[in-house]
Order: sequence, then structure tokens, then C-alpha cells
Amino acid sequence: MAANPNVVSTAATQTRGAISIRNVSKIYDPGGVNVLAVDDCSLEIAGGEVCMIVGPSGCGKTTLLNAIAGFHSITEGQIDLDGEMLCGPGKPLADQGADRVVVFQNGALFPWKTLADNVAYGPIVQGVMSKSEAREKAIHMLDEAGLSGVADKYPGEVSSGMARRAEIVRALINDPKVLLLDEPYRAMDALTKSIMHESLLEVYDRTKVTIFFITHDLEEAIFLGDRVIVMTTRPAKTKKDRGCEDRATARLSSPILRRFPSPDGGNEISGARRSSKSFRGWRARACLDPYG
Repeated sequence: MAANPNVVSTAATQTRGAISIRNVSKIYDPGGVNVLAVDDCSLEIAGGEVCMIVGPSGCGKTTLLNAIAGFHSITEGQIDLDGEMLCGPGKPLADQGADRVVVFQNGALFPWKTLADNVAYGPIVQGVMSKSEAREKAIHMLDEAGLSGVADKYPGEVSSGMARRAEIVRALINDPKVLLLDEPYRAMDALTKSIMHESLLEVYDRTKVTIFFITHDLEEAIFLGDRVIVMTTRPAKTKKDRGCEDRATARLSSPILRRFPSPDGGNEISGARRSSKSFRGWRARACLDPYG
């Protein structure tokens, strides 16, 4: 029996997308003046992890994302994806590829194409699907994202939230190993942003794609992330690295989290509860009451 092209293999997605950043530095040279943007930065991101990168403006977060994507070279160090070198000694610039897809701060949908045609564009250009196959899969994925009623609308005819969801669907149709998000919800109002957070987590629950998400919003980072990494001011280094295990321990002593017991009354925060809507609500309430 032929495999359904609309179904992503769970076994495949659980073990891929591991990023290793080892002793990476980046020096820009504008006008002959060296600017150290990233300094000896090291991170290990597991496959299928939602890793949130938080730091002040200009600290080098986007520089790191661009190095993973293959947009910027690195000066020193090495970045690997699933054990294979993207960039490093002898190869300062990673090759760009569909295994790493970027969703930028500003919308990047083609305004002259419908949402369905925007989503189908990548597989058609890469030659991995025919136009009919790509459009069928695009419509299916838009339907899963709650956009079936607007698949034939143009970006200018839908809300900013719908357009953003379509951009993420367009990224995921290429079946990437890593989704690189550079403050995609920065310009949205609080209500739209909360809806987009739920939508992204629902997409993640289906695909388990590795997510490298840059944000200035600590509440957003805690709500979405399996792990939150706080960067220093420029040059970028890891200042704090907190995962869900740390949060499970921290809630016992935190005056904020003690006010909101976990949904089942337990002390351990499991991966299953972390992805449940009840836990997301508990975590959101804890974040939104920081003075408790």
C-alpha cells in the first residue's frame, strides 16, 4: 500500500532535528571595525525540542539563527544538524536547504498567490511534487490548521493571524527537520498572539518538528518552550538555560507557581501534561501573575 503523502512519520520526526552549536563566534566587519556579535556560544538542542531563545535587542540571537539557516557565515566554531556539519572549520557558511525553514518577523507570503498556492510553492519549485499533488497536500494541511475556508483567498484578504498560520504551514509542507522562527508574532495584539501560540502548539503536537524560536517575550518563551535559553547582551553567550525539568523543581519553591498547582495535583511535570491544554492554561496563568 502506498504511503499517504499527507501523513508525517512519527518515528522519523522523533529522532531528527538535533542541533549542536559548539564554541561558535561571529565577527562582523562593517567599515573595517570589528563587531563581535556571538562569542564562544555552545548549545545542544535535542530533536523534537521547542527551544526558546530570549535576549535583549541586538544581542546576537538572529545572527545565530541565520548561521543555522545558512544566511550568515560563522567566524569560529561548528554547527551540526543530526551529527552532520552544517558549518565549521573549512566551511564557514552552511548550505541552505529545505531541512531548515525560516519564518521571519515580517510576512513573506507572495501577495499575488492564494494561500493554497503559497503553501504549494516550495514542493513544486523543488520538483518533489507535481502541481496537483502539492496543491492537494497544501489544502489538506491548511484544513488541519483551521484555514480550509480561506485556502483560495489572497494574503491581503485574510487577517494577519491567518496569514501567519499559512506561513507556518508553508514551512512545514517541506517536511523540515528544524523550524526557525524569528519573532513571528512580535507585531500582534495579545489576543491574536495567544491564539497563534495555541495554533503553533497544535502543529507541534502533530509534527514534533524541532523549533528554534527567538523572542523578547519571556511569558511567550515559558508558555511555548520545552526549554528557555536566556542570552547575554552582545556578544551573545548563554546566560541561563532552563528546561522543563528545572521548571518542575522550581514550582515547588516558587511563590508564583505555588499559587497554581498542576492540573492533576502532582509535582512532576510530564511531557504529556506539558502539551495538554490544561497545563498550558496553568502555565499561562502563572506567567501572567508575576507578582504573586
